[in-house]
Amino acid sequence: MAEIDPASMASQLANLYVASAQKQLTTQSQSAQSTSTALTKLQSALSAFETALGGLASRTTGVMQRSATLTGGGTAITAASATAKAAPGSHQLFVEQVATVHQVAFEDLPAVPVALGGPLVVQLGDGSSFSVDLTMADQNSDGTISHAEIARAINMADDNGGKAVASVVTSGTQTHLVLGAGSSGADGAITLDASGLPAGALKTALSSGRELVAAQDAVVWLGAQGTGIRLQQASNTFTAIEGVTLTLAQPMASGSAPATLTVANDNSATAEKLQSFVTAYNTLEKALDDLTAYGKEGAASAVFASDTGVRNLRTRLDNALRMEVDGVRLMDFGIKTSRDGSISLDKAKLDKALAANPEKLDALFGNTGLTTASGVLGALQSVADSWTDTSNGQIKRRQDTVQVTQKRITQRQDRLELQYENAYQRYLAQFTRLQNLQAQMSETSSLFSSLSTTT
Repeated sequence: MAEIDPASMASQLANLYVASAQKQLTTQSQSAQSTSTALTKLQSALSAFETALGGLASRTTGVMQRSATLTGGGTAITAASATAKAAPGSHQLFVEQVATVHQVAFEDLPAVPVALGGPLVVQLGDGSSFSVDLTMADQNSDGTISHAEIARAINMADDNGGKAVASVVTSGTQTHLVLGAGSSGADGAITLDASGLPAGALKTALSSGRELVAAQDAVVWLGAQGTGIRLQQASNTFTAIEGVTLTLAQPMASGSAPATLTVANDNSATAEKLQSFVTAYNTLEKALDDLTAYGKEGAASAVFASDTGVRNLRTRLDNALRMEVDGVRLMDFGIKTSRDGSISLDKAKLDKALAANPEKLDALFGNTGLTTASGVLGALQSVADSWTDTSNGQIKRRQDTVQVTQKRITQRQDRLELQYENAYQRYLAQFTRLQNLQAQMSETSSLFSSLSTTT
């Protein structure tokens, strides 16, 4: 008789005891994990699509693109650009002055004892100010305050925040404290109030700075100098004309001819932006195709192959694409839908539509945003957000359900492990007794064989 192995027999029978329940739990666990993974992929695809939508149009930008071209004016204006908010047309521009950063130098500053370093106040042209405590400026603890220590104290002052920048400049044997504004324009003009310092050479030196660069705003005339509209800004990145950004480099000579700025529709750039929309939508469609594919030739179907919620998502996206705004639809601007759900851009049709109704393109697409969403983009964002919202979106609710399911599966798995262990111990005890009985029978048989041989 073959010898019994209690542990092996008990393990085999215990596994058979829980096999059916274990198979069911494993299938449910795999299904829950597959659903969770698919939801994560769907979240990623929809979030990427929303990001692309946000880049297409917002409250300050549109889908319709504009070009800005400069002629004349020499090198006074080095660059010009226009957004969809800029009205097409021509403007005459004369640059009277460019914005500058105020800079003041203080010379022959004496190294004075710390006791003479009372409070110093830095005042700016916009009315703001901040105090500098020079009594705390002695970094090397030599008992005196140097140029470098005064500069550091100004830069590190609590309320400075970049309003003023101090540095030390050495020319030959002479050292200067140079104080510059943190930004260009008249509002950055710097004045030192040294009235709080004790009387002496330091107070005198800080009360009489030499202006290196005056503080002034940029001034541009819309039209001829002196007779047009005077536009003034603190920065040389000039944005006074709605939708237009100019980069100013130097003033024009008095009496010279203005530069001409021409703003026009840029159909090529508009087509590129629409193509990016087509690409973003098709990328989402491909992701949805993968998540809803039916199995072929024995292959398993995707997780959402029969999911009514995801099917409804696709229907809502398609409806948003077909919506009409102010009498026009996407197909009127060359964006057509194929039978497989993907979309494409007919540039020739787009050019014709832009020639006839350029102003309707931005109204049709609208924009994204929490409170300003409109048009096709707003509708698509609303559909996507109903799934991706992190507080009550469809994906969040479904993931919560999956987590509950996975927790229950884990609890059932723990109970099944206990059932397995109980069955194993029960079978082990039974086969151990059988093994002992087998051993006793083997001893008895050996005894009888021995007696038979003796006789």
